[in-house]
Amino acid sequence: MDLKKLGVSEQFLWPRRKVLSGFGLGVGVSVIVLALLFLNNSLGGRVIEPMFQGFQSLRANSSSMDSDKALVNNASEVPVGVLEKTHLGNSSEQLKNGSALCEEGRVIRNETKNHTEEDNVSISSSEEHGILIERNNNSTIGNFTSGYEKCDIFDGKWVRDYSKPYYPGGSCPYIDESFNCHLNKRPDDEYLKWKWQPNGCDIPSLNATDFLERLRGKKLVFVGDSLNRNMWESLVCILRHSVRNKKRVYEISGRTEFKKKGVYAFRFEDYQCSIDFVASPFLVRESSFKGSNGSFETLRIDLMDLSTSMYHDADIIVFNTGHWWTHEKTSKGEDYYQEGNYVHPRLKVLEAYKRALTTWAKWVDNNIDSNRTQVFFRGYSVTHFKGGQWNSGGQCHKETEPIFNNTYLGKYPSKMRAFDHILKEMKTPVTYLNISRLTDYRKDGHPSVYRMQYKTEEEQIAAVGSQDCSHWCLPGVPDTWNELLYASLLKSKWGK
Repeated sequence: MDLKKLGVSEQFLWPRRKVLSGFGLGVGVSVIVLALLFLNNSLGGRVIEPMFQGFQSLRANSSSMDSDKALVNNASEVPVGVLEKTHLGNSSEQLKNGSALCEEGRVIRNETKNHTEEDNVSISSSEEHGILIERNNNSTIGNFTSGYEKCDIFDGKWVRDYSKPYYPGGSCPYIDESFNCHLNKRPDDEYLKWKWQPNGCDIPSLNATDFLERLRGKKLVFVGDSLNRNMWESLVCILRHSVRNKKRVYEISGRTEFKKKGVYAFRFEDYQCSIDFVASPFLVRESSFKGSNGSFETLRIDLMDLSTSMYHDADIIVFNTGHWWTHEKTSKGEDYYQEGNYVHPRLKVLEAYKRALTTWAKWVDNNIDSNRTQVFFRGYSVTHFKGGQWNSGGQCHKETEPIFNNTYLGKYPSKMRAFDHILKEMKTPVTYLNISRLTDYRKDGHPSVYRMQYKTEEEQIAAVGSQDCSHWCLPGVPDTWNELLYASLLKSKWGK
């Protein structure tokens, strides 16, 4: 306002009005403040304190963002592209030491478990521990309700997992020397720090005590080749580790080496159950044929192996066959495959495999009571020989991490395509443990040169030319197979 345009009296009154209005405003504010103080005092401080919490929270969030940024910059690095939350084996460990991976592929730690209902991926923050990127599958750690019942648990990827294995290396005396990478002094242990994470769901960790309770009074049998023996020894060690009195877990004949063909049975005395292995690498019968030029070995692809009496009454049977079909005699297929009294001069190995599996399928349909027995078939475990095969200098001893680029994975095995077709024709329900792709990633998990202990440097040098890139270190990848076996049993509500 232009004071020059006002009359004298108005010029004199204007500053006085301004002072009076300011004085009135000050008095009004003072009255309000006094009223609030009186009310706050009468209510025990519950009025004014919340008004200042917003400022405190804002300040805390600001400092939290700074600490988060520092934490991400200093976190341990893992390979780029592994973006899922690790699923720790022990739920209490997860709550206490939960680890996760951020977008740059760095490990950061968080104890936060917040989820959003709408998103497949939720991002939650912690004032102390940074950012957690985790999958939302309506999972609850306590009772393992994680949506895996309707999910393909064999479709997924390996993610970092820093929890301990189900049994420490060196703790189980029933691991064959050729699988015992810890005993054979493999120098790295990074191959133990991965967990299988299905796409779209979480799977429960293997609860050994619960597994044994479900097996109480029952018999579980693995039938197949040395890869199923690999899986059998893994499960024996996982379950044994949970038993307080280890002396009450024993092989019934006292044996501690299991390479020779035969039947082996581990008794868990406290649960009156057994976990057996029946060596039957083809499932069908190895035989001989007497021809004009003398006797020679054959494979009766039309008859089951004679060992069927050892497992036909089991409560759970896990079958497999595959690796022996890659050996020279079977892959060549000359004067080897027999049906009735006829030995095929030449039969392609895939056709022979189909006929053998058809024989197996018919036996299962005719001899297994599906109301009593749960049948599984474990798929082909992929090998990782580089520069040759198992008998021609193939190697894998320099592999220390899984494959991350899917373009380097092999095609779905032709033998498993044949199995898929036969499975569709069966009457008996069979659960397919489809571990082929899962194992294809894990070029780092084989015993390689650490399949035995070496006394001299010369033996170590010679071992480079004779490596095992088929079987798996224990603890190791077969523990995951058993984790998936357990999840499959839970999905089918078996043992409850």
